[in-house]
Formats: sequence, structure tokens, C-alpha cells
Amino acid sequence: MIHIGLDAMGGDFAPLEAIRGAEDFLRENHADICLHLIGDEVAIKNHLTAHPLPENRYRVIHAPQVIEMHEHPTRALKEKPQSSISIGFQLLAGGKIDAFISAGNTGAMMVGALYSIKSIEGIARPTIGAYMPRENGSLGLLVDVGLNSDCKPENLNQFAILGSLFARHILNIENPKVGLLNIGEEEGKGNLLAQAAFPLLKENSQINFIGNIEGRDVLLDKSDVIVCDGFTGNVVLKFAESIYDIVSRRNIKDEHFDRFNFESYGGVPVLGVSKPVIIGHGISHATAFKNMIRIAGRMIETDLTGKIRESLS
Repeated sequence: MIHIGLDAMGGDFAPLEAIRGAEDFLRENHADICLHLIGDEVAIKNHLTAHPLPENRYRVIHAPQVIEMHEHPTRALKEKPQSSISIGFQLLAGGKIDAFISAGNTGAMMVGALYSIKSIEGIARPTIGAYMPRENGSLGLLVDVGLNSDCKPENLNQFAILGSLFARHILNIENPKVGLLNIGEEEGKGNLLAQAAFPLLKENSQINFIGNIEGRDVLLDKSDVIVCDGFTGNVVLKFAESIYDIVSRRNIKDEHFDRFNFESYGGVPVLGVSKPVIIGHGISHATAFKNMIRIAGRMIETDLTGKIRESLS
């Protein structure tokens, strides 16, 4: 049985939307997965009355405290050891659950991941990736998207390995193409970081490096994994999110632009830590929670962290 921890108090619409997401997921009859709903027991059980989950498929773990979105991550984790995020990481570090999901305070999730379950040996900096909906209907992965604003060339080289493994085993892309996001296609283009990272990526036998790609290529199928520093990646990600907001406000109905809705993919994985951690958007609804659970289950089933360890050995 796979045990997945879900922060029921994380997000603007918790715990209702988290429980609705769990209900939708378990309705699809994932008999091998048990969900651990972490949060205020009374609030959770009140919503379970209207949205009952199958018996023996879930547990409620009481957590009387909540880390709010505005709180300082490190201070909040220290001052609120009984928060849903703190208890979630305690359970993950202790082997009581196999993965942990939250749409709560992103900073607290990152600090918790780095200091409770720690990085896989050999990983200099864990990273987070985001899905890019491409014109041909497939998904690409952009990495890093905000965890590491300032990077060294070696970091980008490692992000490429992590992104490739995720694309291969979670997105089912057999031999993912890796591109370095740059201001030109020619080798030697870009700032000092891009110029120094290019030869490392080119010589990396663990990835299928195709060279530089430009911003206009991000939503095409030219590259399956797009590597950049977190500052650049976050700008690209927020721009992509704004596209969905604009087309929604203008009531434009288009199949491709509909795929810019982050709810369709759930949360983003923290790649490089020793156990699966998924971070969701603060405004996540049921669909996003359902998909976060699905991604976590897939990461466990494919033993993605084990494959990352193997790649570094």
C-alpha cells in the first residue's frame, strides 16, 4: 500500500477543496493508495460528512496549527511544530508516509523538504519544475522556476539530469530533448552563466542535449526539458500563467489555451530531495489536488528518487 500525506489545511480553499480532490481521486478506485489527511480533525471530519471517502482508504492526522501564507517559513516551522506542514514532514521523514503534498506556504514546504528529508546525496541544489503546455498537445518541463534564483553552471547541468529523469518516467517521454534557454541558438550566446553551462550540458552523456533554445521555442516541441536559472524560469512561468488569465477574462475558448490552467496538472515536484514532495498553488481547487495526488503516486510507483540516486552514483 502506498501512503500519501495531504496537507488538508494548505491553500486558500482548504480543507474543503483538498477533501473534494481526495474524493475525486479515490473515486477512480486507486486501491493501492491510502491518503493521510493532515489538519484540524474537526474541520476535516465535518467536510467528510458531505464528501465521504472509502473506508480503509484514508486516515485523519490531527494537526491543530496552520502555517499561514504570509508567515516567515523558517520561523513558522520552529514556532508551529504541530502545524499540518510540520507534521507532514515529520511523518515523511519517519517513513509513515511515502510522499507529502501541500498547497500551503511554499517557503515552508521548501524549508521543510530541505531540512527534514534533505537532498539526495550528490545533489548540490534541489529544484522545482513547471509544466509547459505545447502547441502539439504534449507537455514540456521548465526547470528551475524559482527555487534557485542565482545559479552556477554545474547547477544547470544537474537540473538537466533531474528534469530528464522526470520527463522520462513521469511524462513518459522516452528520450527527452534538453535545451538551454538562451537569447540565441548559436553556441557562445548568452550571459556568463549560459556560456559556461553550454559545454557542461554538451558533454553530459546522461542527457539528450540539443543546444540553445529561445523564448519563442518554449511552447513548441523543440525541447522537452528547458533548463534555466530560477529567476528566468519564474518570469517565464508567471508569463505563461498570465496567458490563461487573459484568455479567461476575454472569454476566449481555445483548446490550447485551456491547457494553461494549472489545475490540470496539480502541483510542481521538488526534484532532488530524498522523497516525493509536491507543492501546489495557493488557489488550488479539487482538480488540482486530485492531480497532485496522482503525480505523487506516479513518482512513488516509478521510484523516481531511486532512479535519481542511481544516476548520481
